[in-house]
Amino acid sequence: MAGKAGGLLVCALVAVLLAGGSSAARHQPADHAAIALNILPPGESGSGGVHATDQERLYNALTPLRGNVTAKTLRKDFKPETLGATGKTKREPVPHKGVRILRDSWGVAHVYGKTSADTEWGAGWVTAEDRLLILQLIRGPGRDAALDGPPYDPTRTLIPSAATENALAAQSTLAAGLGKKGREILRDVDAYTAGINAYLKVHQPGVKPWTRNDTIAAAALLGAQYGTGGGDEARRAELLADLTDRLGPTKGRQVWDDLREQQDPETPVTAARSFPYGHNTSEAGNVLLDAGSLTATARHYGAALEAERHSMSNALVVSAKRSASGHPIYVAGPQVGYFYPGFFMEVDLHGGGFDARGALFPGVPWVVIGRGPDYAWSATTSHSDIVDQYVETLCGGDQTHYLYKGQCRAMDLFDAGTVKGPPDHELTFLTTVHGPVVGYATVDGHAVAISTKRSTHGRELVSARAFEDLDKGRVHSAKQFVQVMNQVEFAFNWTYADNRDIAYFSSGRLPIRPAGVDLGLPTSGDGDYEWQGFEPQKAHPQAIDPPGGYIVNWNNKPAHGFASADDHWSYGSLQRVQMLMLKPKLLHNRRSVASVVGVMNRAATTDFRGVTIGADLLEVLGGAAAPNPRDAQMLSLLSSWGATGASRLDANLDGKIDDPGAAIMDAAWPRIARAVMTPVLGPLVSELETVQPLDDPANNQGSAYDSGWYGYVDKDLRALLGQSVAGPFNEHYCGAGDLAACRASLWAAIDQAGAALQSAQGSDPAAWRADAQPERIAFSGGLLPDRMRWTNRPTFQQVISFATHRPR
Repeated sequence: MAGKAGGLLVCALVAVLLAGGSSAARHQPADHAAIALNILPPGESGSGGVHATDQERLYNALTPLRGNVTAKTLRKDFKPETLGATGKTKREPVPHKGVRILRDSWGVAHVYGKTSADTEWGAGWVTAEDRLLILQLIRGPGRDAALDGPPYDPTRTLIPSAATENALAAQSTLAAGLGKKGREILRDVDAYTAGINAYLKVHQPGVKPWTRNDTIAAAALLGAQYGTGGGDEARRAELLADLTDRLGPTKGRQVWDDLREQQDPETPVTAARSFPYGHNTSEAGNVLLDAGSLTATARHYGAALEAERHSMSNALVVSAKRSASGHPIYVAGPQVGYFYPGFFMEVDLHGGGFDARGALFPGVPWVVIGRGPDYAWSATTSHSDIVDQYVETLCGGDQTHYLYKGQCRAMDLFDAGTVKGPPDHELTFLTTVHGPVVGYATVDGHAVAISTKRSTHGRELVSARAFEDLDKGRVHSAKQFVQVMNQVEFAFNWTYADNRDIAYFSSGRLPIRPAGVDLGLPTSGDGDYEWQGFEPQKAHPQAIDPPGGYIVNWNNKPAHGFASADDHWSYGSLQRVQMLMLKPKLLHNRRSVASVVGVMNRAATTDFRGVTIGADLLEVLGGAAAPNPRDAQMLSLLSSWGATGASRLDANLDGKIDDPGAAIMDAAWPRIARAVMTPVLGPLVSELETVQPLDDPANNQGSAYDSGWYGYVDKDLRALLGQSVAGPFNEHYCGAGDLAACRASLWAAIDQAGAALQSAQGSDPAAWRADAQPERIAFSGGLLPDRMRWTNRPTFQQVISFATHRPR
C-alpha cells in the first residue's frame, strides 16, 4: 500500500506541474501516462538562445545524486513528455494552412496537422529551424554510408555524381513496390521535404533544397552508425594467421576462438531463452588469408568502419509484477554522443494519424524513439552481424577481374562524386557482385580482392514501415509491437512498455549463411557460398513479460546461442549491463519509478573495472605478499573503492575524482591487461589491441566500458584459481597457467603503475587522484563552451509509466 501511495503522489505532483492555463488545451490528445518525463541535453534549439542549454542543467544535476533519486528529483531533473502541448505555449507562424505549431516552455515543437501530409510538413519546418546545421553536414556522409563507400574526411563537401543520385533514387522505386505502406512512406517523405524547403525559402534562401535522396542518405547514416554489425572479417582473419604462425595451427586457432568470445555461456544476455544463430562448425566456405598480406587500405577500411559505429544506449524495463504501482516502469534511451546542435531533436506530432512524441533524427521524418498514447519504445545497438566480407579470386592478369560462378568478370568502377578540397578529388571505388572492394590480400601466395556485402544495402527506407506504425498509434499490445519491429532491418535491440506488459525484440535483416560458413572469417566469393535468405521473426531474440520481471540491456548480447558478430569480441563473462544489476539490485522488493532511475544513475558514474576486475585481483593477489608497502596499500585502496561502488564522481568539482581508487585503476589496468595476455600472445598483444582495444574508459563523450579485455582477464584469473568457470578458455594466459608466475606479473604491473603515480603525485597512494577534467563531457562542434560532469547515461532518456490503455 505504501508503494502505491507513493506512486499516486508522484502522479498527482506531475499533474500539478503540467497543469496551468494552457492555450493548447483544446488540442490535447488522449494521454494514458501516469508519469511521462524525458531529457535531451543540451537543449532543443540548434541556433542559440535559452533553449540551447536549458536541459543541460537538469541532466548535469542528476549525476552527483548517484542512486539517491526521489520523486522530487524526477520533477526537478527531467521535463514533461506529455502528448500535446501543455502550460504556456507560443504559436509559431508558418506559411501553410492546416498546420499549427506550438512551442512549449522548453522550446519543443508540438505540430498539429489536419492531414498526415500537413503534420509531416510541420515536422520538416521545425527540423530545418532546429537542426539546419546537422541537415547540411550529413548530406555527404549519408550518401557515402548508403553506398558503403570508402571513408573520406566528413568536413569536406561531397558533390554527388549522377550515379550516386540514381542509386539512392532506386530506393524510392523499392518503397513504391511495398504496397500501401510503401506509398505512405513516400508521401510522408515528400511532405516532410516540402516543410524543410518552405523554411529554407523563407529563412535561408541560399541553401540547396532538401530532396528525397537526402532523407534516404540521412536514414543510411543513422543505420550505419548505430544499426550495423560485422564486416571486419579480414582484419580478424589476419590476426588468426599471425597466431597460427606464432603458436601453430591448433593452438593458434584455439587462442583466436578464445579471443572472439563468440558463444561464451557466462555472458549476460537480455532474452532468457536461447536463440541459436550464426554458429556453424564447418568452414568449407571460408578463406584464410596469408599472414601480413592484407593491404593498408583494407585495414584502414575495417578500422574506420569500427570507429564510426557507436554502442551507447541502455534500457531498464520493470514488469507490472515488480512495480510498486502495479504498472510497468520504463527508463530507457539512446546515447548518441554529446553534440551541439544535437544529433537528435524532439518533436510532438499529431494529426492525420500521427500521435507520437520523442526523438527525431534530422532528415528522417519520423519519431524513431519515443512514445505513443499508451506505449513507449526505445532502442540500443545490438551489434548483430549483417555485414560479410568476401574473398574474390582474381583473374585476367590484373586486380580488376574476379571469378564468380566459373566466369571471369570485370569489376565495376563506381564514381560517387567529387570531394571538394583543396585539392578536389574523385571518390571512386571498384565493386563486385557482393559490394565495394575495400582492399587486397593473398591466399597461398595468390592475390585476392576483399569485398563487403551489407544485408540492408539499398534498403534504408524499408525500415520506415515500423515507424509509420509506431507514430500513428497502430501498436496496441506487446505482441503487436514485436511484429511491428520485425519490419526494422537495421540491427537494434528494441524495448517496449504499456500499462500491462513489457517486451523486447532484436531486429535486423539477419542473413542465413550456408552451413559451411563461419561468420567470423571471410567467405569465398566464388558463388558457391551465397546467403540463403534471411531469418524469420521467430528466430530473432525476443521476450514478452519474462518470468524474471524485467528487461535490461546495455548493448549486451541479445541471447545465448546468438553468435557474436565478427567485429564485436566483447561478449565475455563481463559486460557493462552487469552494473545495472549490482547493489541496489534492480529487483529488490517492488520498484518505484524513482528507484529505477536511481539504479541507472548509480551505474552511470560507476567504474566497471573497479567493481569487477578489482575483486579478481584481490582474490589472486591475496595469496602472495606485495613487493612493498606501497603496492599493498594500492591493492587495499582498490578493494575499498570497489566495495563502495567504484564511483568516478568529482563531487566538489575540484577537478579531481574523489577516490584514489580511480587513479590507481587508470594507471594499473592497461599494465594488468597486457600482463595477463602477453605470456601467450607475446608481441601479438599489440595487434590484438588494434582489433579489440583493451579498455573503453570514461571520456568526454560519456559512453564507457562497453568493449575491452575485461572478460579475458576475469575468466582467465578465475580459472587459474580453480574456480568454477562455464565455457573456460582453451588456454591459460596469465603466467602461462602458472599461478605464482601470474601473481608475480600482476604485482609487477601494479608496482609499475605505483611508480608512475608516485613520480607524478608523491609517495602517499591515499593522496593520489585521477584528473576529472579530460573526461568532463564537452559538446562536440565547438559551438558551446559548456562542460558537464562525466556520466555514462543516455542522451535522450524517457521515464514513463502508463496507468491506462486504449481498448485492446
